[in-house]
Amino acid sequence: MAIHKKTQIQINIDLDENNIPEQMKWTAPDGGVSDMDAKALLLSFWDSKNQETLKMDLWVKDMPVDQMQLFFHQTLMSLTDTFYRATKDEKMTATMKDFCDYFAEKLELKKP
Repeated sequence: MAIHKKTQIQINIDLDENNIPEQMKWTAPDGGVSDMDAKALLLSFWDSKNQETLKMDLWVKDMPVDQMQLFFHQTLMSLTDTFYRATKDEKMTATMKDFCDYFAEKLELKKP
């Protein structure tokens, strides 16, 4: 398969004296994103040779816990959607959605 185009996504992280993230910005020119602020990121790569996930989880030190809870809930929901698109496994997708609902309920994330 021939490569038709290459692109880049850039993540810049400012660290304090203890190497704790203070500020994050990301740029994705093909997506129209330039120096967008971010408070947290979860990034995963699949290493097919070793059959394992390589991951990077970062958040800035002033990330409020309530926002982290929302971030995780929305990420879990997004992973559920991605899992379904990748596998078409309706039964497990429903189970994952049930867990996301449980997660939101226990953390009182759902607005009345």
